[in-house]
Amino acid sequence: MISCWTASSMERVFKRTRPRANRYMRLDLGRKDKASFQACIRNATDENLTVDVVVNSDVLDVQVRRVGHVPFARFNTENREDELDGLEYIPGFVPDPLFTEVETTLARNETESFWVSVTSPEDCPLGVHRISVIFKLSNGETYAVETDVFVHPVVVEKRKDFPVTHWFYTDALCDWYGVNPFDSGFWKIVKPYILDLVEHGTNVLHTPLFTPPTDGVKRPTQLLRIRKNDNSYEFDWSDVKQWVELAEACGMEYFEWTHLFSQWGVECAIRIYENYDGVYEDRLLWPPDTAADSEVYTGFLSQFLPSFERFLNEEGIMDRSFFHLSDEPHQQHLPNYKKARHILAELAPWMKVMDALSQLSFAESGLTDIPVASISTSKKFYEKGIARWDYFCCGPRGPFLNRLLDTPLAQIRGAGWLFYRFESLGFLHWGYNYWYKRSTTQLIDPYHVLDGEAWPLWAYGDTFVVYPGANGPVSSLRWEVFAESLNDYALLQTLKMNVDDANLSFFKAYNNYPKDGDWYQLTRAALLANGGK
Repeated sequence: MISCWTASSMERVFKRTRPRANRYMRLDLGRKDKASFQACIRNATDENLTVDVVVNSDVLDVQVRRVGHVPFARFNTENREDELDGLEYIPGFVPDPLFTEVETTLARNETESFWVSVTSPEDCPLGVHRISVIFKLSNGETYAVETDVFVHPVVVEKRKDFPVTHWFYTDALCDWYGVNPFDSGFWKIVKPYILDLVEHGTNVLHTPLFTPPTDGVKRPTQLLRIRKNDNSYEFDWSDVKQWVELAEACGMEYFEWTHLFSQWGVECAIRIYENYDGVYEDRLLWPPDTAADSEVYTGFLSQFLPSFERFLNEEGIMDRSFFHLSDEPHQQHLPNYKKARHILAELAPWMKVMDALSQLSFAESGLTDIPVASISTSKKFYEKGIARWDYFCCGPRGPFLNRLLDTPLAQIRGAGWLFYRFESLGFLHWGYNYWYKRSTTQLIDPYHVLDGEAWPLWAYGDTFVVYPGANGPVSSLRWEVFAESLNDYALLQTLKMNVDDANLSFFKAYNNYPKDGDWYQLTRAALLANGGK
C-alpha cells in the first residue's frame, strides 16, 4: 500500500514516520511572502520503487526539494525528554539536507518527504490558489496531495534595521572545493554561498579582511594584501574591493570585519601575513605570541587603521560596517580588554566595536559599544535598557531557542518573533559552514559528522546550517525554518506590530515561548487576515 499526506514545515518526517490522516493543509501568505510545507509518501508494498515528483501551481513560485537524511548517534545534552524531537527514531537518521534532485528510491517500509517552498509575487492575485504535488511511481501508479494557499492583501516589506550575520568560513570553501584563497576558482564558488545567505535573511557578510582569529589556528585567508618595507606597510585593497562589490551585487547590506585581537583573553596580536603575491607560508609579520599591546602590533595598527578608514569611506560602507575587538571575553579578561579598547580608541576613534559576551560589566562600563549577548543572559540586558544584539552558540540548550539537529522545528520558528518582542538590534551566529574537526584545519564530511567531532561540548547541528554541494550550498530544514522566522519578523515589522501586542505576550523569554507549529500558522493567518489589527 502507498500512503501520501502533507505535513507542516515545522515537523520532521523520519524514514520510519508512519502515515497519518491527510488533514487539510493551508498556507497563508501576503504578497512578496514565503512559506513552505512537506509532501510525504510511504511505501508499504513488497517492492522497492522509484518516485518522481511534479508540482502544479498557477501564479505562485514553487520550488521542490527532496529531504535527505544524516546519521545522528545520540541526543544532545541538557534536554528534557519532553523537549526532544525524534525520541522514537534516534539513534538513527535525521531529516535535514535538502537536495534539488527530486527523483529517488522509495524503499519498502520507508517514508520520503519533499520540501515545497512557496513564494507569492508582489502582483499575485488575491484569494485561494491550489498547489498539487504529484507522485509518479516506477510501477506506473500516480498519487497526489494538495495544499491551498490563501494570498492576503498585505505586501510584506523587506526587513529593515535588523542586521543578521552568520560567520562565513572561506577557508572551508577553499579546502572543500580545492581552490586557493581569492583566485578565479574561489570567486566562482563563493558567489552561490553569498546568494544563499541573502536568500535566507542574512544581510551582513562576515569578511576575512584578515584570517579570523576564532576557534584555533586556521588556514590563512586574508583579503588584504600587505607588503612590509622596513618599519612601514603597503596595503593593496583590490581583493577587498572585489569582495565588497560582489557582496553588494548579491544583495548584502552590511559588512562585519575581522576581530583585531586574539580570542578568549585579548592577550595577543592576531596572525597577519605578508601576502602581497598570494603566498602565506612562513610569512607572518610577527610571532604568534606577540602581545596585543606590543610596540610592533600597535605600530602596525597605527598604519593600517587610517588606510582602513579611507577604504571604508571611499566605498561608502563606513556606516554599514561592524567591527570586533575580541570574541567572547570573560570577566578575568577585563583588564586586557580595557587596554585593547584604549588602543583602538586612540588610533581609530571612529570605530565602534561589538563583541559576543555575556557579562553586563563590559556593556555597563562602556567598553563595548554594541554588546552581543548570549540569549541565556540577553533578557537581563533588555530589562536594564541596554541595547544589544543577540546570539546563541553551543548553548543554551533545552527549552532555549536554538537550531540544533534535535531542536524541534517549531522551536526554531520562534526566533524572529523573539528578536522582535525583545527589541534586539541584530543577531549573530558563528556556524554557517564550519566543516572542520573542532579547533583544527582537518575537514570532516558534513553529511556524516555534525558535531565537529566534539560532542557533547559541541552539539549536533551547531557547526553549520548548509552542506557543501557540487556547485554551491545544500540547504537544511533548520536553515529554511530559521529563514521563515526572519520572514515572520518582516511581517511583524510591516504591520508595525507593537511589542506589547497581545500576540507577542506569549513570548516571555528566550526559553519560554510558543513551541507548537499550529500556533505560528494560525497566528500568522490571523495577522494577515486582519492586517495586524
